[in-house]
Amino acid sequence: MVLKDKLEAVLNVGLRVPSIMLLEVLYRWDVSSFFQKIQRSSLNNNPLFQYKYLALYLHYVGYILSLVLLTLPRQHLVKLYLYVLTALLLFAGHQVSRDYVRSELDSGYEGPLYLEPLSMNRFSTALLAQLVVCTLCSCVMQTKRIWLFSAHLLPLVARLCLVPLETIVFINRFAMIFTGLEVIYFLASNLLVPYNLAKTAYRELVQVVEVYGLLALGMSLWNQLVLPVLFMCFWLVLFALQIYSYFSSRDQPTSRERLLFLFLTSVAECCSTPYSLLGLVFTVSFVALGVLTLCKFYLQGYRAFMNDNTMHRGMTEGITLLILAVQTGLIELQVIHRAFLLSIILFIVVASILQSMLEIADPIVLALGASRDKSLWKHFRAVSLCLFLLVFPAYMAYMICQFFLMDFWLLIIISSSILTSLQVLGTLLIYILFMVEEVRKEPVQNMDDVIYYVNGTYRLLEFLVALVVVAYGVSETVFGEWTVMGSTIIFIHSYYNVWLRAQLGWQSFLLRRDAVNKIKSLPTASDLQLKKYNDICAICYQDMKSAVITPCSHFFHAGCLKKWLYVQETCPLCHKQLKSQSQPANATAAPAQDILPANPNPAEAGQGEPVAGAAEGDKTVTQNGVPVEGSQASPSSSPANPNLELEGKAEESALGPQQADTVNRVYLEGQVAGLSQGSGESCLRHRQPQQSASSPAATSSTACGASQN
Repeated sequence: MVLKDKLEAVLNVGLRVPSIMLLEVLYRWDVSSFFQKIQRSSLNNNPLFQYKYLALYLHYVGYILSLVLLTLPRQHLVKLYLYVLTALLLFAGHQVSRDYVRSELDSGYEGPLYLEPLSMNRFSTALLAQLVVCTLCSCVMQTKRIWLFSAHLLPLVARLCLVPLETIVFINRFAMIFTGLEVIYFLASNLLVPYNLAKTAYRELVQVVEVYGLLALGMSLWNQLVLPVLFMCFWLVLFALQIYSYFSSRDQPTSRERLLFLFLTSVAECCSTPYSLLGLVFTVSFVALGVLTLCKFYLQGYRAFMNDNTMHRGMTEGITLLILAVQTGLIELQVIHRAFLLSIILFIVVASILQSMLEIADPIVLALGASRDKSLWKHFRAVSLCLFLLVFPAYMAYMICQFFLMDFWLLIIISSSILTSLQVLGTLLIYILFMVEEVRKEPVQNMDDVIYYVNGTYRLLEFLVALVVVAYGVSETVFGEWTVMGSTIIFIHSYYNVWLRAQLGWQSFLLRRDAVNKIKSLPTASDLQLKKYNDICAICYQDMKSAVITPCSHFFHAGCLKKWLYVQETCPLCHKQLKSQSQPANATAAPAQDILPANPNPAEAGQGEPVAGAAEGDKTVTQNGVPVEGSQASPSSSPANPNLELEGKAEESALGPQQADTVNRVYLEGQVAGLSQGSGESCLRHRQPQQSASSPAATSSTACGASQN
């Protein structure tokens, strides 16, 4: 059943390729120049070529027939091709019959066949060929009436009966006329079939448009006709014919430089019409999709196909090629100029493919560096791909500078290649930092700051490169030739690559500065307080050797709380606003003996009230509504699950404190680097266990998700 479906899919595409080939030929055919050539030739007196307007009408009829063949249902399309095949077989049978009659006339022998070996050989060969033709016609038309396809056997039967050769010529003509009458009768009996098909198709189209709309109709036709695969197959056939025609006309071997020129000129020849240009667009899309799929397979193996990312489908590269081809008028240029322009467009497409490969490789490489996976093969694959993405774009930029004169478009390609290399370099540096931390077997202090500085450095370089491109484009527009397309590109480039990058970078800097100031303003817990607290950090679930105390008397790691403050300015447990306080640099929390136990009965505590938003176990000692310095939450201020501490320690024993910290850092890296597209907002939720809705940790996780939305 699977094989049958695949065969039907292949037939659905393969049988429609000739219709697009016919459209290509009709588009290239210039009727006026064709008739001018006819008038200068000996065919001018032929009645068939006397009526120019009839040929023009036939030209448009050819377009209609091509569209009909393109949209015909697969079952009827198969029948049509079978009818055409039968007609070709009948024509081949009559050709064999005519050749046999001519050979007999040339020999002049009219005696018995068995007395002349050469005549017997000719007869046997012709008879065998005619029997094969009759059998094939009967099988194709699925009928047992084989005599319907046996008219071309009459000359052979007449020769076997020793009929004179002059009579055999008339018998052969009669056989041809009889077969023609059969074909005419078949066409007349099926004359209303196209009308009925068109009527049925029109009725179905009207029903689909009324119920679902034009968009649903277009999507249905797109899926049924498999247009991307269809146009790709058409373009590959066209390209193969172009290559074959070149090599069939040359005897000498071609040099390497000549092969590159041959490739570009052949591609340029195969995009001279709108149909071939669409074929090239879909071919480039599928090539890009194949390269990205191989990239994912190289990095992750078969696991890459379990979670397929729809963002990397190769359509970006195809659409880029189509837009540039339309804007530059590619199909209207001469072949040499088209090949030159096409080389530049293909450089842009390759740069886009490299950027997509980096988007695939970047999270995989960083996650591999932060994990405990010690497979050398996985690390080798990740690092080797990054090295390729580091070297190849730089080499491509060098080759562009060597072979082309610099202009605004080429500078965009070079800047894209340089940005790709810079991003890969930043990814490799962060990966190396993670591996160094793995070798040290202990967390590196201020690792988040180092990662932030690395990301900030290469993002600053990206900004400077984009600024140089804009400055060059503006100078070329002001002092050179001004174009609408160039000005539009400069405006888009200035907005997305300069203004938005500067805005995001400044916002990231302000968020980081505010978070650092808030952390510095909070008191630091003493050793006695940590011993009395005897709990884990509610953010990372690791033991606390040092901590800061929030105004609501909750303990957190300073680094964990700083990451939280990048997202929102509330306490992770009770969601109280954390405002900056003016605190001396040497200020610490109150001594451990000053810690007061939580009042189990808030109603009897006078003005003491629990902190709003905290769970029942998160009550703190207050005086006049203000938390007493040094007061802390009871051990139940940690997440309400009684087995939470054991779970946290079990998780620590499974991952290790260093790996748990690095995993957190990987998820927070996007937020630390600039809060690009909100990538860091989900980082503080990835290690939260399943808890009841009433627990503070569940509440904080819910708040984090709400802030993300």
